[in-house]
Parts: sequence; C-alpha cells; structure tokens
Amino acid sequence: MPPIPDPYTPGEVPRVLIGREIELQRVRDRVSRVATFGEMGGPLLVFHAPRGVGKTSLLRTAQQQAAAVGCVCAWVACTRKLPFLPELAHATDRALVSAGVVAEEPVRRRWRERLDRVSIEVGPPGVRVKGEIALDPDAPPPAPDRAPIGALEDLLHDAATLARGEHGAGLILFLDELHAASADDLGVLLNAIQNLSGERERHPVAVVAAGLPVTPEAITRAATFGERSDFAALDLLSDEDARALLTAPAETLEIGWSADALELVTDECRGHPYLLQLLGSATWRAASPEAGDILTAEHVRAGVPAAQSQLDAMYRARWGVASPAERGFIRAMADLGDDNVGRAAIAARLGTDSRALSVPRESLIEKGVIEPVGHGLVRFTLPGFAEFVRHRAPA
Repeated sequence: MPPIPDPYTPGEVPRVLIGREIELQRVRDRVSRVATFGEMGGPLLVFHAPRGVGKTSLLRTAQQQAAAVGCVCAWVACTRKLPFLPELAHATDRALVSAGVVAEEPVRRRWRERLDRVSIEVGPPGVRVKGEIALDPDAPPPAPDRAPIGALEDLLHDAATLARGEHGAGLILFLDELHAASADDLGVLLNAIQNLSGERERHPVAVVAAGLPVTPEAITRAATFGERSDFAALDLLSDEDARALLTAPAETLEIGWSADALELVTDECRGHPYLLQLLGSATWRAASPEAGDILTAEHVRAGVPAAQSQLDAMYRARWGVASPAERGFIRAMADLGDDNVGRAAIAARLGTDSRALSVPRESLIEKGVIEPVGHGLVRFTLPGFAEFVRHRAPA
C-alpha cells in the first residue's frame, strides 16, 4: 500500500485554515454588502502581519468563499519591480473571462473596447503616474492629476457592473503584498476607491488587501485619507488553534496526535502558522504513518533536524540581505534575548544614541525581519532567529 501523503503545506495555502474565522467574517461582511445591495463593500480592508503568519492563506480562503456566492474575484500580487495597476486591469479582465461574464460576443466586444481605451502607465522611479481614458470627443480632457484616477474608476465601475449582471453578485479585488506597491499606484487606487464610495450604490465592488506591518504607514503616506482604511493585524495562533492546525488535516486521513507530541510542537512553534506547518510536515515524514497510527513525541524529535535545516536556510537568507548597520542592530537585539526588546536597550548595547537606530530599524521592519510590538519595543518575526544569530550566523 502506498504511503499516506503529507497533508501539511508549509509555505502554501493550508488545506484547512484555522484560527482566522473573525478575519474571514470581516471579508464576508463586505462580500454580503456587495451581493445583497449591489453596492460598494466599504473602505479598503487591509490585513497586515509579518511573513509566515498566513496573510495569503486568509485572502485565498476568502477568495474561494466569495466566488462560492457568485462574486467575480480578481487576484493581484504586487511586486516592487512592476506597477500593479496595469496588472490589476489584466487580472480583472481574466477574472471576467474565466467567470463567463463576457462570453457573449457583443458583451465581450464592448468590454474589450473599454479595456483598450484604458491606459494606466507607471514610469521609472521619480516619474509621475500618467493615465489616459478615451472620452466623448466633445468632452473636455481630464485634468492631468485626474486622468489615471478616472481611468481606474471607470474600469472598476464597468467591471463590477458586468460582474453583477442579471444574476451575479459583483466584483471583489484581492491585492496581496500591498506593501510592495509604489506610492503612485497606491495613491491612484486610494483616490479611485474614495471617489467611487461617493456613489456606493452604483458600484458593486470591494477591495481586500494584505501586506507586511509597514502597509498602514505606506498607505497613509500615499494618501493622507488612506488612514481611514480598515486595518486589521493578524496575530499568532492560540495554543488551541495551533493544536487544531496540526490535528485537523491528520484526522481526515485517520491519523492522530498524542498529547505530548502536540505540546512539544506548540511549545516549539509558539503559534507561528508557518512553523507549525513545517514541523508538522517534518514529523509526518519522519513517522510515515498508516491509517490508525498516532504521531508521538519521538516522531516530532525525529523530524526536528529536517525542519531545522529548512529554518536555518531561511535564517541565513534574512541575515544575508541585511546591511552591516542592520546586522549590528540584529546582533545587539539577539544578544538581549528572545523576547521583546526595547529600542533604548539596543542603543545602549551598540553604544549609540537611540535616534541613530531609526534607519536600520525601519529597514528591518520593511524587510519583515522584525516587527514593532509596543512603544519602543520590537521582536523578531520568525521564532528562533535570535538563537541562530547568537550561535550560527556567519561572522
């Protein structure tokens, strides 16, 4: 009989999303407004958290749920190298085509004409966003600062109207890695959402996004009214949810976990979803279980070396991209322990003024290596990184 496949998915969307029901309900509330009233689902909803806490998994699960109630869902993952507004237009087109909304030739032709008339272009760094939209020949041209915003507004309105149609629910945009979007792109998006909300009953659309902890600040810098977006921080999982994350996928395959094995994994991973998936997977592969088996603490210990090897590769990558100033900050922070560390204590360890830490601190937050956890306090986003820095990081 072939071995039972590993049900854990470190670095991928989990088979069962655990511990995010409150966040999923927030998305469902917006989807319900779109589907029920045919209006905008509310302001931009942004989930933010360090890497590995499950932002993408949350958005993907919400996308599946929205599609199940008849919404057309467009997905965009932002990157620092590419403008995301043109990709948003293409993703919206793909979503409409995939849903069969523009299958009939007359509708498809009209939509393609709309898409072809829209041009949202982003120049090199430091060059302003530009955009055009074909207008009535007798209408005055839009103001230069209005052109890209109007283009995006019209595109979203037309796409959302098509998505609702006679029997559809509306359009839901999912934007992942929003922190990577340029300030120009963010500004256009925020202004378009703000303007559409003035006539919300005409626009059956909602926008849900996710990004690193710096995302709220990036949004506010792009447009001051962006601070009125709906921000929600994702926290680590409780012990109860951590145990459920391990047991739920295994139970579907008739495999159980012993109490001491669960305790060992939850103590080691401290509620971090990626680490739970990683050690769960390593334990499974070490055990090679058959239906009816129980995963034990011995299996966990046998899987630790493989999990640690993967973690060390991640730790080395984070260390490798840090600048000399950032490495000094990291070393001082690691020397002060594994828990939350105060800015003043780091400065004292480095023998410098705390104001001199602003640049490396902000850069490390943006890279997802550390995160703020209170006034003047930071912590490493990946458990075990401090121990790696103290004992295994290259000199």
